[in-house]
Amino acid sequence: MTNRIDLRKLPPLKSLKGFEAATRHQSIREAADELCLTHPAVSHQVQLIEEALGVALFVQEGRRIVSTEEGRVLYPYVRAAFESLIEGVEAAHRYATDKPLRVHTYVTASIRWLAPRLVRFAEAHPDVRITLNTCTPDWEFDEVHADVGLVYCETAPSAKFYWEPLFEYALYPVCSPAFAARLGPAPTIEDLRSAPRVETHSEKRNWNTWFEAAGQSLGDGPAYISVDTVAVALEIALSGEAVALVNGPFVDADLAAGRLVRPVAHRAVCPGAWGLICRRELMDLKRVSAFMDWARSEAARSSGVIPAPRAFSDEVDTGSSKKML
Repeated sequence: MTNRIDLRKLPPLKSLKGFEAATRHQSIREAADELCLTHPAVSHQVQLIEEALGVALFVQEGRRIVSTEEGRVLYPYVRAAFESLIEGVEAAHRYATDKPLRVHTYVTASIRWLAPRLVRFAEAHPDVRITLNTCTPDWEFDEVHADVGLVYCETAPSAKFYWEPLFEYALYPVCSPAFAARLGPAPTIEDLRSAPRVETHSEKRNWNTWFEAAGQSLGDGPAYISVDTVAVALEIALSGEAVALVNGPFVDADLAAGRLVRPVAHRAVCPGAWGLICRRELMDLKRVSAFMDWARSEAARSSGVIPAPRAFSDEVDTGSSKKML
């Protein structure tokens, strides 16, 4: 251990929460609302720090407060200390042996690939409890609330993460056999341009990307409906009402069983991949390494091989990618 820390140099630690919130909001009242305290209570916390340091941290300007130079100097240190403490607490929670393995993925990846396979993981690892989270405010790996993720990354994440690609990110269309029959005996890319298509409303460019990779323009062809996930788009395709665009190994079982078919073979292979991610310091955790090994074996079993359609094979790389998750 290092030498003893001289805690006498610190102001009252509890009061630092009030200072941090007041500085961030530049408002005592908003800080009080956030911390569920009264206005006088937060003012008292700030006063205690000012008395301990012998400097003013705020000045009053109208109905709001403004940080002094001393307050601006102190704030990043307090913020960094809180963030470091939170990270340490989260790390301690992760290392607790009785904690569940927290897995983060997206709705389509969960419904269409991960969830149906988790029973096999549970059978192989009865000592590991899993919580699966598909709710996230953005598409980044949620390292705060998850230990490991099955996510899409267009580029490799930062060095603090372990990243292992499992499946390529390739766009290709699928539809029901009945819908394919309506397109004719040998459908072409041109036929799909005029066919009803399902698009994911947050990733409308993916259909353009697919057509452009084939050297064609999408033009003004009709979009049947716009939905929020590929999982929903695939349900519409299964119903025989439209053609949907897939971006990963999410229809292998449907293709193998004949519930879906590929009307044309053209695929647009985009940058990035679907893969496993976790913080590097968690790789040695038994439950994390067990999940990683299991996911690798499942990926090898499914292999992402896509049955070819009746007509031709035409696969094109493209430098444009979007997420339909």
